[in-house]
Amino acid sequence: MTNTFEQYESEVRGYCRSFPTVFSSAKGAWMTDTSGQRYLDFFCGAGVLNYGHNPDKIKQALLAYLMRDGITHSLDMYTEAKQRFIERFNEVILQPRGLHYKFQFPGPTGTNAVEAALKLARKVTGREQVVGFTNAFHGMTLGALAVTGNGFKRAGAGVPLGHSASVPFDGYLGADTDTLDYFEALLKDGGSGMDKPAAVILETVQAEGGVNVASVEWLQRLRRITAEHGILLIADDIQVGCGRTGGFFSFEEAGIVPDIVTLSKSLSGYGLPLALVLMKPEFDQWAPGEHNGTFRGHNPAFVTATAALAHWESDTLARDVARKGALVERQLQRMVQRLTPGAQVRGRGLIWGVEFSDATLAGRISQACFERGLIIETAGIDDQVLKLLPSLTISDEELQHGLDVIETSLQAVLGQADAQPQACAELAKAA
Repeated sequence: MTNTFEQYESEVRGYCRSFPTVFSSAKGAWMTDTSGQRYLDFFCGAGVLNYGHNPDKIKQALLAYLMRDGITHSLDMYTEAKQRFIERFNEVILQPRGLHYKFQFPGPTGTNAVEAALKLARKVTGREQVVGFTNAFHGMTLGALAVTGNGFKRAGAGVPLGHSASVPFDGYLGADTDTLDYFEALLKDGGSGMDKPAAVILETVQAEGGVNVASVEWLQRLRRITAEHGILLIADDIQVGCGRTGGFFSFEEAGIVPDIVTLSKSLSGYGLPLALVLMKPEFDQWAPGEHNGTFRGHNPAFVTATAALAHWESDTLARDVARKGALVERQLQRMVQRLTPGAQVRGRGLIWGVEFSDATLAGRISQACFERGLIIETAGIDDQVLKLLPSLTISDEELQHGLDVIETSLQAVLGQADAQPQACAELAKAA
């Protein structure tokens, strides 16, 4: 079967090389391939499946909508499904947090949202330059690549990437250096060579860049600097929003209010493509049709996104993510202290990374985990970080199983004993 893909699909395919099997079904935290082998999913579609695979209540909402011949495609025309999503998102997410944003639905992917946000910031300010950060990742289209740090991905553009500048992210110059001193100095010095930016685009946790976590204090200072200089702050919450760090928005902990927010990935709650740009009302300066796209009205995704908001009617999920995140941190710290002293553990909520001094180790552990029934990816410029992205709704037993597999795989890669705990083996075999 895999010969079909190797013969006909482009060489650009990537994840299938790390997880070389043909999947046929998935439920909750588990995926099953055509041979019946089950895999615990610590990848979750790169953060698309925060609520797991095929969550029942969301699936039932989608099926009911389709069976009554609900509108599927509508461009940006008004539909019942879109109206309901906007109203519920305001009621459940924005109003309880004291946030007031206008909604823009760009094309259906995260990079579409980033492109719209960059374009809007330039239109509003009349300025061209956008500042991004070292090791940032914002998408694969040209505007998003211009504010992405990864040299390999930038080179794929094939053309110069301009009207952007890169400054050091929190911690990039070591724990004792506040990188915002450098950025602020550039802004204040007319001889720095930095044109006043239209915007700064930020991931509070750089997921693809290696799970680099900005501190609360750093985020608060960045917000003060941008406000002081009349620079828009864009929060890219595409991968680390929708509850990944605990709160619905990753910037909630810092108590800051970005001018523009981009969302996608887990926004639909079901793996359906949907992207959203939130903007402060005073920055909604688009002319009708000035920024558009064919798939702005993906109504089945509005339906599932609305159903997913039920998770946020209370703080139960956020508290559960915080509790599970603390468990993950403890286990990973214990693991690396015992087996690979010097490895760095970092993360928030349920996104965690382990950075190894041997850059090959993360990839080898990922492969060993796959052989033992766990799907987990790597991150960082050299793929030197093992990156954990379990679903937010994963059970404690499943989460523990995945952590045990990681430890067993690390032992195997290091040439130590490889004895899978009996409880883990039984869980992996369960129907």
